[in-house]
Amino acid sequence: MKNINEQIKTGQFKKVYLLYGEEAYLKRQYRDKLTKVMLPEGDTVNYAYYEGKGIEPEKLIDLAETMPFFADRRLIVVENSGFFKNAVPKLADYIKTMPDTACLLFVENEVDKRGKMYKAVKDTGYISEMGRQDEKTLLYWIAGQIKREDKQIKESAARHLVARAGTDMELLEKELEKLFAYTLGKSEITAEDIDAVCTTQITNKIFDMVEAVAAKQQKKALDYYYDLLALKEPPMRILYLLSRQFRLLLEVKELMKQGYDKSQIAKTAKLHPFVAGKYMKQCRDFTGSQLKEIMEEAAEYEESVKTGRLNDRMSVELFIVKYSHS
Repeated sequence: MKNINEQIKTGQFKKVYLLYGEEAYLKRQYRDKLTKVMLPEGDTVNYAYYEGKGIEPEKLIDLAETMPFFADRRLIVVENSGFFKNAVPKLADYIKTMPDTACLLFVENEVDKRGKMYKAVKDTGYISEMGRQDEKTLLYWIAGQIKREDKQIKESAARHLVARAGTDMELLEKELEKLFAYTLGKSEITAEDIDAVCTTQITNKIFDMVEAVAAKQQKKALDYYYDLLALKEPPMRILYLLSRQFRLLLEVKELMKQGYDKSQIAKTAKLHPFVAGKYMKQCRDFTGSQLKEIMEEAAEYEESVKTGRLNDRMSVELFIVKYSHS
């Protein structure tokens, strides 16, 4: 992202951009930054926006070939088109010969790096992968957002916010907005403020539930379960998430045995590095055989519900009780 910031600063733009990855917040931020610096404010004549599947490449080509109206360039923004997962040879070939008077800005979730579209943009323009940020970057970003509001936060409280709300920057932005409103008139945001207004992501509740199971804190584990039921989470979804958590713990445990470090585990298991670190710590509370047994048991409880031998709510309760029993 350093290169794209430099281009925005100097005004030396490429003819085509591809922003892709999981972090929607960053993609939106850089899409808007590029739009703002490329076109004069209020210029709607030289701006076009397309979203979703079914966009006709020919329309984009015709528009790019149309001279801008009293401006240096015409900007065409294309989001979630699927062009970088499917073959679009005509558009890929055109990108290589695009005029300087047009700029194509693609914003996608997934791409195929072997495809013609990806290679065409790589050869002609600029590509930036905007994935989940590591904990250090998130803490720095949170501190910056809070400083802009003339407030302060201790590092421990910022870590608590990430642990509670998750690592998605869009969700964190919404939680920060709630915190700014809640702490109006206060100079410092505390962990107590975070607990008072911030939403705990279901994956974090599942993590805490597994932690309570490992510590044989049966009441605590059941309390987390009842909290999720109160939030209208279906019991079978809770069981699925619990099973998924134990599967990930087993995978992390096996990778640790092979000598993988946190960054390697995060990449292999497709986890955020912050989450991978938490899993590495939690999986030490279980043996590999215990994790396999728990997963098999979860599958049996699910089968009992499907065949009508147990109701869904009771099956998950029995599962939690069995493995949190001291």
